[in-house]
Amino acid sequence: MFDSRHIRTFHEVVRTRSYSAAAQALGYTQPAISQQMKALEREVGTPLFTRVGRRLRLTEAGETLARHTQTILGSMSVAREQMAAIARLRTGLVRVCAFPSANATLVPEAMALLAVEHPGIRVELLEDEPPDSLRRVVQGESDVTLAFTYPGLREEVPGELVEIPLLEDQLTVLLPVGHPMARRRAVQLGDLAQERWIAGCLRCRTNFVHECAQLGFTPDIVFTTDDNLAVQALVAQGLGVAMMPGLTLSFLRRDKVRWRPLAPASRRQVSAYVLREHLRIPATARLLEALATVAGRRADPTERES
Repeated sequence: MFDSRHIRTFHEVVRTRSYSAAAQALGYTQPAISQQMKALEREVGTPLFTRVGRRLRLTEAGETLARHTQTILGSMSVAREQMAAIARLRTGLVRVCAFPSANATLVPEAMALLAVEHPGIRVELLEDEPPDSLRRVVQGESDVTLAFTYPGLREEVPGELVEIPLLEDQLTVLLPVGHPMARRRAVQLGDLAQERWIAGCLRCRTNFVHECAQLGFTPDIVFTTDDNLAVQALVAQGLGVAMMPGLTLSFLRRDKVRWRPLAPASRRQVSAYVLREHLRIPATARLLEALATVAGRRADPTERES
């Protein structure tokens, strides 16, 4: 790889066809210019100049390098500007991977906040459930991942990731309008042991079955889907009930479905995960700050009237 100082000096020598003139233009001594050109010739492995009287003439190798010098210096200038822009938050790219209910709530709110405060940052959005979403960060497919964990089913997080807790998401039960339990302020999971159930993604379903087992029953799961709107549609038609996270209440079909918090309360932890070294990247740090801000603003939906 070429030394950037040598390339700049070479460009000036080619322009002036003189070591002394190049030295004057760059503020070097003539011996320093000569030493740099000898070092560049060692790097390329062949002479770049010959002397014709008091003037310098480029060799064939020198002519070839000279044709590329302006492009090299231009690319270096652009690279420096882009790096400075990232540092100053004029631009930057952050790839975010999140689970569906976060992509419908936390992520859009954070992106809107970021667009106001740091409009030069570009966010690209992916969707995946944990643990696959965590692997995306480790494998370099995303820069930040939003994922959730359940207290009773805590899974090991890859050691290279930093976990940044955002909020505790309380679990609720979705019931069709007119269901007897919909008149209660809160519902005990055991009181629904005889119901038909609609289950969600693998991690949510595993936690749901685990909580039912803790209460001594095995749920009758008749449908399984990780599409939150499909779950609501099934509940609305009276085809079953479902245990759902509080984040999904933001887009609840309230004319057909009622929700009630679980008693005792059951929650999942929602966190952001990032490679430790990415915490130092300004655009990534600003996105994490925006996510923390919107998470802190969100009231627990189970504290509001259904």
